[in-house]
Amino acid sequence: MIIRPVVAVLLVAACSTADRAQPVASAPVDAPAAVETSSIERGAMFARTQCAACHAVGSDGASPLAAAPPLREISRRYPVEQLQEAFAEGFVTAHSTMPEFVLEASDNRDLIAYLASIQEE
Repeated sequence: MIIRPVVAVLLVAACSTADRAQPVASAPVDAPAAVETSSIERGAMFARTQCAACHAVGSDGASPLAAAPPLREISRRYPVEQLQEAFAEGFVTAHSTMPEFVLEASDNRDLIAYLASIQEE
């Protein structure tokens, strides 16, 4: 039987080649983008649950409360990245209908990421 020795030689050759083979490099995972996306998603959820009663929180539509600007337009009034400090210390506005609130660091980061992602030019 000539087939068995040939198969055995092929298996040995394959095993020895596998030992010398370089590992296949996988495509790098873009971890910051994955983290950013989930942060944006968490910020969107926060906005829907905490802000949507007064503000339009999406990319279109009017705010339920006329005096409350749509969140996608907030950068017209405030630089979004500068809101992080205000949210952490307690955000108060000139109109009395907006409640004062203080955000935990993770909620703050997520809301800022979401706000930055939806701003209109």
